[in-house]
Amino acid sequence: MAKARMLLVEDDASLAELLVWHFTREHFDVQHTIDGEEALLMAKETPPDIVLLDWMVEGISGIEVCRRLRRATETQNVPIIMLTARGEEEDRVRGLETGADDYVTKPFSPRELVARVGAVLRRVRPALAGEQLTYADLEMDTVGHKVRRGGEVIALGPTEFRLLKHFLEHPGHVFSRERLLDSVWGHDSDIESRTVDVHIRRLRKAINEGGRPDIIRTVRSAGYALDTGH
Repeated sequence: MAKARMLLVEDDASLAELLVWHFTREHFDVQHTIDGEEALLMAKETPPDIVLLDWMVEGISGIEVCRRLRRATETQNVPIIMLTARGEEEDRVRGLETGADDYVTKPFSPRELVARVGAVLRRVRPALAGEQLTYADLEMDTVGHKVRRGGEVIALGPTEFRLLKHFLEHPGHVFSRERLLDSVWGHDSDIESRTVDVHIRRLRKAINEGGRPDIIRTVRSAGYALDTGH
């Protein structure tokens, strides 16, 4: 199972500790902060796959954090589940109108929350819910490290494999060379952005062999996307 990145914004220390324990056990990579301002910086730096956001946190309110996450390009599509002691319908509606995907009222069972998070992720990021990634006639077994196109096995180097995996997890999304460097090579990488072009060429050559249609789209002065509609 692919590891999902979670940003937990919760200022109740004992609840935060409990949630970190539960989600780490479920193979989530959990980042935690008690502060709304810091949450926005963390989300911008490394966009999470899901945000658990308390309504009442230090600094900026949870509802304002939610509003700003929705406005920012990097996080506008990241699912947000709001945690709150407020059970009033008006507050729930306000949270959902601000852009939250789901709403959990305290007290709640951590197991129920794990299930809710899983359901939201399956809906918006199916790639994180299983070991098999597919797009058009491409299939990737992330555990067995195998790629097939039209049923035929394709040999890929480790970097091309990671690059394709990233595209398969976000089909249709256009990624700049800089974003790809961050996501595939990592923040510490001092690789030049044109290296991305070299690996894209290699990936294209491997998956398009035998005259198959090219499903990697080059977007002028923007980057690359996995996209059949071009």
